[in-house]
Formats: sequence, C-alpha cells, structure tokens
Amino acid sequence: MVLLAALSFVVAFLVALLVIRRVRGHAGRYGYAKPQRFHVGDVPRLGGLAIFLGLFFGLIAAVVAFYADNTGFLHISGMVMAGWMCTLLPALAGGVVEDLTQRLPVVYRLVLTSLSAALALLLMDVGVVRLGLPFLDTALGMVPWLGLVLAFVAITGLPHAFNIIDGYNGLAGMVALAVCLALTYVALQVGDRQLAGVLVCLTGATAGFLVWNYPRGLIFAGDGGAYVWGVCLAVASLLLVHRNEQVSPWFPMLLLIYPVWETLFSIYRKLMRGTSPSVADALHFHQLIYRRIVHGVFHDDESRRILMRNNRTSPYLWAFTLLTVVPALMFWRNTWVLMLFCALFVCSYVAAYMMIIRFKVPNWLRR
Repeated sequence: MVLLAALSFVVAFLVALLVIRRVRGHAGRYGYAKPQRFHVGDVPRLGGLAIFLGLFFGLIAAVVAFYADNTGFLHISGMVMAGWMCTLLPALAGGVVEDLTQRLPVVYRLVLTSLSAALALLLMDVGVVRLGLPFLDTALGMVPWLGLVLAFVAITGLPHAFNIIDGYNGLAGMVALAVCLALTYVALQVGDRQLAGVLVCLTGATAGFLVWNYPRGLIFAGDGGAYVWGVCLAVASLLLVHRNEQVSPWFPMLLLIYPVWETLFSIYRKLMRGTSPSVADALHFHQLIYRRIVHGVFHDDESRRILMRNNRTSPYLWAFTLLTVVPALMFWRNTWVLMLFCALFVCSYVAAYMMIIRFKVPNWLRR
C-alpha cells in the first residue's frame, strides 16, 4: 500500500508541476470580479487532473499486482478499476470544462455529477441499506428504492459540497486528505483491503497536489478536483457501510459533516435572503474567517499580503475538521455517540458563524 501511495503521489506531483509550467494561459479567464476570488494573479485551476491521474496510475499498479501474483492482496481487479473510472469521468469532465472555460452552467455540472452517481449505483452496487436507527432501517427494508435515492443524492451532492469549501490554499485538500486517512484506517480495521487500496491511491494523489497548493498556492484543485474528491469519498463511504455491518452509517456522516453542513446552511441562508442557491457569494464560513479573523499581515506587496492571509485561513478550518475526525475515529461503531457529535458540530458551526457575523469574535482567536 505504501508503494501505491508513493506512485500516486509522484504522478500527481509531476502532473501538477507540468500544469503550473505549461498550462497557465487558461487561468487568465477567471474574472477578477468574481466574489469567491481571494488571490492575485493567474493561477491554474487544473489540479483535478493531477489528482485524477495520480489515482488512475495508482489503481493501474494495483491491478497489475492483482494479476501478477494471482492472490490479489488488495482485490483490485480490472473490473473494479473500470467501475471507479467510469463513475468518476462524467463529474471530472464537467469540472475540467468549467475550469478551462468558466462558462459551464451549474445545471450542466449537476447533471454530470448525477450521471456519475447513476453509474455508481449501476456498476458498483452502491446504496444506503441502513441508517443506524431501527425505525428508519425498517423503512429502508420495506422500500429498497429509497436507499438508492439517498445514495444518488449523496454522490451527486458531495462533489458540489467540496467545491463550496474549496476557497483557500490547502483547505479542501486537507479536509479530503483527513477523510481519506480516516476511511482507510477503518477499512483496514474491518478487513476491506480493496476499498483501503483505492483510498490509499487517492490519499497519495491528494498529497502530491497539496505540495504545490499549500502554502504557495501555485495551483488550485478547481471544480475538477472538488468533484474527484466528492465522488470518490461519497462512493467509498457508502461502500464501507454497505459491506461492513460493524461500521456505523454515522461514521462517514461525521467525517463529512463540515462540507455537508456548509452546503445545507448556505442553501438555507440564500433562500432566506431570496437568492438562488446557485448564485456564488462571499459569505461562506471560511470567507468570513478570512475577512474578519485573519489579519495582522502587513507587507508592501499586495499579492504577497493576500497570499499570507489566504494561508492563515485554512488552519482555522483544519482545526474545526479535527473536531469531527478525531471522535469519528474513536467511536466509528457507536451510532448514538456519532449522532451526538454531528449535532454538536452543527450547533458549534451556527454559533461561530453568528458570532463572526456580529463581530463578537474573542481576541484569542484573532491574529
């Protein structure tokens, strides 16, 4: 597994370097007037290609090992790899086209992530078979198609949730890395080596991309990267729970509660203001932290000042994410404890958001 992670890391690292040096021209298309822009200069947004190719070559190595020794330690056959790649490609295509042109409407990208979700249901036997609560599990048993609908919504929505939190250097990438590692740990605990192998490849690819993304911000994940993370982690979470009864369905829910709740809260916030949820704004949690908490950067060069503030924003959210990852790893079998921590996160998020909006941030959080 270490070799797979290393191969994925090297491929993603080199592809990202190639993009930085050779494919910078498209970055000039990204308008300076967009509200979610918090950087200066033209930075390529094709990190998703590096992440995808790192994952791709890591899986190829796993398939070669599967057929070479006839034992298949990771059980990643050509059919398994084909299922993952076919599932990822529609979402990746939509993300990359948007990263290159900035002209692909949200509805088309939603259709493409929906196609990825449909392929996952068709090719990978993905579904929600239990929710950890007896009365809901009984309902799922009586209405099996409801579990397919829930899985479809999860796989369709999580890529867009990662796209929402992909606002600052290292933010979405480190969240994805932490979730990958946590899922890998539990997959190994329950003996699901195939799923662990896929996640190890994604972990290596994400780390290779992050070398260039944080702290220098030389390349962004873009929509393509967010969609690769979202689809992979959604499918992996569903498969882990589906295949292993000892894993609580609320384990991946707690791991992913930050991007999920950020998305739901954003939809609610925009609807209350009479705005379409598809309209971008600069009022997400990480953007408020950037503008109202992170300061104290005094440098004559504007681009460097913005870069330093950008880099100081992500660690706040990394710490916030650890408050979910650590208890998730500690109590991955215990549904009620995991549900409690999900509720605590939601309450903490809303309280922190309201505190920042009202300029009541404690001095010890400012720097």
